[in-house]
Amino acid sequence: MFGHRPEGNRVKHLDPIIEATPYLMPTRVDAMVFLHHDVEYEPLMRYIAAKWRDESIKITFLEILVASYVRAISQVPEVNRFIMNKQYYNRKEITCSMTILLDTPDGSLQENVIKVKFDPSDTIYDVQARLVSKIEANRKPETPSFVMKLASFALKVPGLPTLLMAILRILDRYGLCPGMLIDELPFHTGLFVTNNASIGLHSVFHHIYNFGNTSMFFGLGTPERGYTVDARGTPKRWCTLPVGITVDERVCGGATFAKLFTWMKRCLSNPELLDTPPEKVYYNEGTEFHIPKPENVHKPVKNKTPA
Repeated sequence: MFGHRPEGNRVKHLDPIIEATPYLMPTRVDAMVFLHHDVEYEPLMRYIAAKWRDESIKITFLEILVASYVRAISQVPEVNRFIMNKQYYNRKEITCSMTILLDTPDGSLQENVIKVKFDPSDTIYDVQARLVSKIEANRKPETPSFVMKLASFALKVPGLPTLLMAILRILDRYGLCPGMLIDELPFHTGLFVTNNASIGLHSVFHHIYNFGNTSMFFGLGTPERGYTVDARGTPKRWCTLPVGITVDERVCGGATFAKLFTWMKRCLSNPELLDTPPEKVYYNEGTEFHIPKPENVHKPVKNKTPA
């Protein structure tokens, strides 16, 4: 309320054209824009193989994608904004939400939703440690997350889910949701990721939820392969990882989005850039933040070659 929220502060200086767009497109669903990007498979696969061979660290495509997003936000913080009640807010955190499968004893398909916080100076090692820690802590059916507990309780009482959502929407609209609740709700996040590749599906263009303040959605799909012909007429095989991207176009101008994705493409083409922190981190006005480094970071250990 009054320009302050647990997860963000009001933007003080904004282009009038951008500031007017929420009045033309009141909801995030109104303002969804879809993009598609094919990530080159070979550089990522070489990087993953080298990490396992030389440092005994298992890195995944999803972790590289999220780390690229974190690095890009550290350089283009203007994208790390959201709109609530037609007002713009700078996020005071970098967050990513995703759905994970539970390790059920009988092999049945059950899901949970998690949200992970990152520091803008995080390397690939930090991102991996944060993701692995959060996923492992929420994969057991006997330890459901707060969201799962809340949903299970509300659905047992007729009419309670509708009433509860109405109250949450009002509190959220005026910035009255407690910070502890915002931290647990996965719909209040800068990025939501769905890893379709883990279940053998193609990439998708996922909708952005009107509830909460999600500004961007990535849908990672299974690798796609094919053949093309180079300039000399020689057949050439290609392999890519398709990513479906959905954004709330009201957040910033197209040129700013382009700058963010240029940074991400640079990191995805040269993932070694993620091994070290950025030379400089940029913040939106009044929103500098720091998240303690994870304690369980996998320290690189060079494998010894036999004599």
